[in-house]
Amino acid sequence: MIIFDIFIALLLAAGCVFLLGGALGILRMPDFYTRLHGASLLDTIALVCLLSASILYVLTRHPDVNGLITSLKIILIAVFVFITSPTATHAIADAGRRAGLKPWTRQNEEESP
Repeated sequence: MIIFDIFIALLLAAGCVFLLGGALGILRMPDFYTRLHGASLLDTIALVCLLSASILYVLTRHPDVNGLITSLKIILIAVFVFITSPTATHAIADAGRRAGLKPWTRQNEEESP
């Protein structure tokens, strides 16, 4: 049981680190597209870690049918997010392109005052 608790804690910590990395990416990246890219990738990786920890927690605490059903629900949440997150990111990036947002280049940085 202790080994599962340690593994669950490590997954939770990794998920928090990835979420923090996504937040820093939003703050530090130079333009809209790179911010969107960093945030979407790191949030998805964080989701994998956090939901995996949730599944392990449920299965170790409730090794019965109810625990299995709850784990399947968590897996369905992950599948839903894996389908919607890239779709939403693409839609947001396309809206930015249609609005006329130009991608960052080093030349844009040199031209600005």
